[in-house]
Amino acid sequence: MSLPDPLIDNNEFEQIIENETAVGLFHGDTGELHLETRRVFIQLLSGPSLDGKRHTKLWPVLLRDEEIIRKRLSDLFLELVIDKDTQIAFTRQADTGDIDAPRLLRRSQLTFIDSVLLLHLRQLLAQAESHGDRAVVSKNEITEHLNLYERTGNTDKAGFAKRIHASIEKFKERSILQKIPASEDRFEVSPALKLLFSAAEILELSNLYKNMADNES
Repeated sequence: MSLPDPLIDNNEFEQIIENETAVGLFHGDTGELHLETRRVFIQLLSGPSLDGKRHTKLWPVLLRDEEIIRKRLSDLFLELVIDKDTQIAFTRQADTGDIDAPRLLRRSQLTFIDSVLLLHLRQLLAQAESHGDRAVVSKNEITEHLNLYERTGNTDKAGFAKRIHASIEKFKERSILQKIPASEDRFEVSPALKLLFSAAEILELSNLYKNMADNES
């Protein structure tokens, strides 16, 4: 007794399985992207970035499906930014020129303390990268630096401390400050900060704060 020959060979069968996993992931699903590609897409949209060192399963999918992901983001007036050296990717609003395009990405207002901390972290990142090191900073180091910007004669010490804490928490939530395992208060500054703010923008911000300090003097 012999078994009947299969109607399709194994390669064709694997291709059918692959195609079926790309669509119909749930009832009423009309999407065309594979499950893992959709995960990449969602991570980019939810942000603040896709980090190849943290999202080890998503990074190779991003590189594999970069073209289709760029197309889908373009439909939303978004641009994909990828730094393959640092393995960081994120989305930003595309420059649409005279087109009055809707904005999908939310803008977050930065307080003065937020801006000072952002500048400090960006400078730490630049210094560390010039030596081939990771940018690592502790909560106490951040607090000491920000205390320099406390107004002379300030009597609300507790209020200022709360502002510093809120700023640190904001950058933790946005993964700019990434907690180092087995450490309570030490963080690595995300390399994404280098892509989010150029050296020219940091120089402009530094000059602004210098002028503010000179005027106060």
